[in-house]
Amino acid sequence: MRTLFKNPTQILTVNTSGKNYKRGSELNKLDIILDHSILTENGKIEKIIPNKNLNKIKFDKEVDLTNKIILPGIVECHTHTVFAGSRAEEFRRRLSGATYEEIASAGGGINTTVKAVRNSSFEELVEIAEPKIKEFISQGVTTLEIKSGYGLSFYDEIKLLQVINHLSQNCKIDIIPTFLGAHTFPPEYVNDKDQYIKILTNELIPYIAENNLAKSCDGFCEATAFSSNQIDSIFEVAKNFNLDIKLHTEQFNSVGGLDVALKHNANSVDHLEVLLDEGIAKLSNSDTVAVLLPGVSYFLQYNFAPARKLIDNNSIVALATDYNPGSSHILNIGMIMSLAAFKMNMTVEEIISAYTINSAKALGISDKVGSIEVGKDADFSVYDTNDYANIIYKVGKILNSITVKNGEVIYAN
Repeated sequence: MRTLFKNPTQILTVNTSGKNYKRGSELNKLDIILDHSILTENGKIEKIIPNKNLNKIKFDKEVDLTNKIILPGIVECHTHTVFAGSRAEEFRRRLSGATYEEIASAGGGINTTVKAVRNSSFEELVEIAEPKIKEFISQGVTTLEIKSGYGLSFYDEIKLLQVINHLSQNCKIDIIPTFLGAHTFPPEYVNDKDQYIKILTNELIPYIAENNLAKSCDGFCEATAFSSNQIDSIFEVAKNFNLDIKLHTEQFNSVGGLDVALKHNANSVDHLEVLLDEGIAKLSNSDTVAVLLPGVSYFLQYNFAPARKLIDNNSIVALATDYNPGSSHILNIGMIMSLAAFKMNMTVEEIISAYTINSAKALGISDKVGSIEVGKDADFSVYDTNDYANIIYKVGKILNSITVKNGEVIYAN
């Protein structure tokens, strides 16, 4: 099937000339093409064609994009979309002065959701997650990462990963599963942490790798979660089983997580709200992506990650929602982009690069998606505007009108 995506006002290619990521000042370059159309074939970008030459092109189907702009499909690289229950009561407590860490230390936080997930069936979790995935698609998302981490037992972590894989097979976008068994210690192992780590390393990781249930292994390196030494031991095993590495780190405390992630050549380090200047220097010389999550800072009324310093020091910066029930109950990508602009001092161009090609690199898939380049997957988000600045200027409003995955229109408003 050859499909012509005809006559958009602008094509924001986010072209990298084969590099497949943007660092530092490169994030400001979107490589915008005017008066061109895109021809796709068998799910790939075949040609980017001057409109004056369209009469020479043969195609099976045409999608008219007059008065619209076309971007690479949005890559949402950090979410916890599969969960059950509500944390509204904890939200009330935080508004009354309790901190996220205080709630977690008292047995709430992540473990509140763990209890709800353990009490939910496979079918119930699928039913809860499906509408959320559709909402992501309606915003132009063509690739979505989803983490486990709300099971924290062998059975329940596998259940979550099976749900995520089921959703991947039955939804029209790519869903990338990440194993986050090292999210926090479950209540039954708070006083026997070594035993839980043995379950992660001796049972869960080998089973997950053998059954191809996850692409990456993630962890939460924090004072209230896993130490850097514990994360290091878990990642040693994950690497031996050929899982990619990602890490939640530098969110509330700097406890050595960044160095462990860099030691293991992590695809990404995520959060970084309390990242120190020496950490910025380390990332400036690294191919590890700094995934920033402004929704968390907004939701927790906490520090925003130092996006401006990271970009000005030549780092590879990406953005994501961190959609979850406790610390970023935000599914609106437009809002995340606006927060990046207003609270992190990122430019419109930097935000678009961060949410496309660099978020794809954070998942290790930027050779396939994240930019409009010949040979890549034909994944597009199409916006009902003539000026791409409106995507962020119109705060919280979703301007995406068409989502295209592998050359097929999967959503149209």
